[in-house]
Amino acid sequence: MLFQRGTLSRRGFATTSLAALSAAGLPAWYAREVFAADTATSAQANKSVSANGKVRFGFVGIGSPQSRAYALYGAAKKFKQVDCAYVCDVDSRHLGRAATTFGHDGYEPKAHYDFRKVTGSKDLDVVVVATPDHWHALVAIDALKNGKDVYCEKPLTLTVAECLALQKAVKESGRVLQTGSQQRTEMKGMFRLAAEVVRAGRVGKVKTIECRIGANPVSGPIEAVPAPKELDWELWLGPAPKVPYRLSKDFKKTNAHYEFRWWYEYSGGKMTDWGAHHIDIAQWALGMDGSGPVAVECVRAAEPYSKGDGYNCHENFSVKYTYANGAEVFAMSGGGSEAELFKVDGKAKKVGKDENGLLIVGETGKVFVSRNDIAASDAKILSEPLKDDPKLYPTRPTDHMGNFLDCVVSREQPICNVTVGGGSVMVCQIGTIALRLGVGKKLTWDPMAHKFEQEEANKMLAREMRGPWKLPT
Repeated sequence: MLFQRGTLSRRGFATTSLAALSAAGLPAWYAREVFAADTATSAQANKSVSANGKVRFGFVGIGSPQSRAYALYGAAKKFKQVDCAYVCDVDSRHLGRAATTFGHDGYEPKAHYDFRKVTGSKDLDVVVVATPDHWHALVAIDALKNGKDVYCEKPLTLTVAECLALQKAVKESGRVLQTGSQQRTEMKGMFRLAAEVVRAGRVGKVKTIECRIGANPVSGPIEAVPAPKELDWELWLGPAPKVPYRLSKDFKKTNAHYEFRWWYEYSGGKMTDWGAHHIDIAQWALGMDGSGPVAVECVRAAEPYSKGDGYNCHENFSVKYTYANGAEVFAMSGGGSEAELFKVDGKAKKVGKDENGLLIVGETGKVFVSRNDIAASDAKILSEPLKDDPKLYPTRPTDHMGNFLDCVVSREQPICNVTVGGGSVMVCQIGTIALRLGVGKKLTWDPMAHKFEQEEANKMLAREMRGPWKLPT
C-alpha cells in the first residue's frame, strides 16, 4: 500500500497522507478517493486459498536483484498469506541469489532451472511470469493448464498469435490472470485520473493521443562469445532462433539479460516495453479495452541496424493508429507536440516534445500525464470533482499485486485481465508490424477478427517457434 500508519493517530495519518497526495499534484477530491481506497482493508487478499492457509507463489525468471521479478517479489511478500515457495531461472547465479534472498526473508523456496518443475507443481497456487518476452506465453499457458493463477509481466506476449492462444487458455482453464501494467493502479492514481476526466468528457471528443515512449538504444556489432557456464543458453533461447550468445567488451551490451528488449527476436523494443504501459492507458482513456484501432501506419522511422549481430529495433519512430471514432493515437520515440498546461494548483507546466508520458488532446481541452506529473489546459479539468464516476473498474485498487490477490480469492476479473492486457499488447504488436514494414504502408486492422486486410502484415502475426516448443492448437 502507499502508506504505513506507524505511530500516527488516525486523524494525523489521514492529514499527513492527504497532504502528501495533494503535494504530488492530485486534486483534493481525488486525493480523498485514493486515500480511502488505499487504506481500505484488503480482506480478500489475506484469505487463504490453500489447505495450509497460504497463497503459494512461484517466480519464473527471477533474474538479478535489479529485475522486475524482484519488484514483484517485494510486492507479493507484503501480504501475510503469501508464501514465496519456488524460484526458477535458467541462470544459476540468479537462482542461487534468489534462494538466499528468499531464505533471509523467512521463506524456504525450492529452486529449479526448468519452468515446468514450477508450473507442474502440485503444491503451488500462483505462477509469476517474469521471463524475457519470448517466453511469456509458453510459461503462462503451461501454468494455466496446470491449474495455476498467473501474474504475467508486460508485454503480455511476443506476438498476436501468442496473445490469442493465451486468452483461449485463460478461458478454458477458468483461472485468473493479471497483466503487470501497474499504471492502472499505482503511480498515485494519476493515470486513472487522466483516463477518468477524459472518459467523463472534460476535454471533449478526443482528437489525438501522443504516447511518448522513448527511443531504442543502438549497439552496432556485438561480439559472439561463449555463454557463461552458469547460463543455460539453449533453454534461454527456447522457441527463438538458434544464435550465439553475444557480449560487448564493456559487458554492457548483449542479446540476453535485460538487453534482449532491443532485439525483435525476443521483444519489440520500446513499442512493447514502454508502449505496453502508455498505449494501455490510451486504450483505457478511449474506452477501447479489449478492442483496438481500425488502421495503423508507420509515419516516421530511422533505418535499423540489420547485420544480425547487434540491436535491431528502430532507434527513432512514430506509428499512427486510427480508431473507428476518428481518434488518432501516436506511439513515438520523441518529437511530440509542445504544450503549456496547468497543474491543479494553477502553476504552469511546459510539456517538452520529448517528455515521457501521454498528451491527450480533445476538441475542448488537453491533459498530460506521466509517472511524475499531471496537468491540463485548464486546471479545472482536474480540480473540479466529477459528477458521475466513469466506472473504469468496479473498485479503485491502488496496489496491482493486491488487486490480483483479491481476485485469486474472489475469482473476479483483475483490473488488467487477459482481455484488457491482451487487447493493449496487440495494439503494440500491430504497431511493431507497421514499423517493420516501413514508412507509408497503411494497414487496415480488424480488432475483433485480429487480422489485417494486407496479407504481408498477416504473415507477421505469428512467428515460427524452434522445436520442440510450440503453441497449443
